[in-house]
Amino acid sequence: QVQLVQSGGGLVQAGGSLRLSCAASGRTSSIDVIGWYRQAPGKQREWVASINGGGYTDYLASVKGRFAISRDNAKNTVYLQMNSLKPEDTAVYYCVTWVLGRDYWGQGAQVTVSS
Repeated sequence: QVQLVQSGGGLVQAGGSLRLSCAASGRTSSIDVIGWYRQAPGKQREWVASINGGGYTDYLASVKGRFAISRDNAKNTVYLQMNSLKPEDTAVYYCVTWVLGRDYWGQGAQVTVSS
């Protein structure tokens, strides 16, 4: 079992920055990849970024250069630093990981970017 607890998010003006955190507990030694997804109103959930245990990162093209995913293994925490935010980044953001064939999701965090 793995639990993911998110923090961060909120309301920011376009061009601003926010940081999301995702703290893992439970069977953390089995965690390799942690990802961030988002879901905007009326849209399907989409992958945003991911990081593996070796620190390799990957990003959705529309956030590359603006968002940065990182992890602190000592704290079992993954971060998503979001800079130069745009109104189209408005969504509920979720962290997720996969352990022994099962996915585990955080509770979600609302990010609202005003124009």
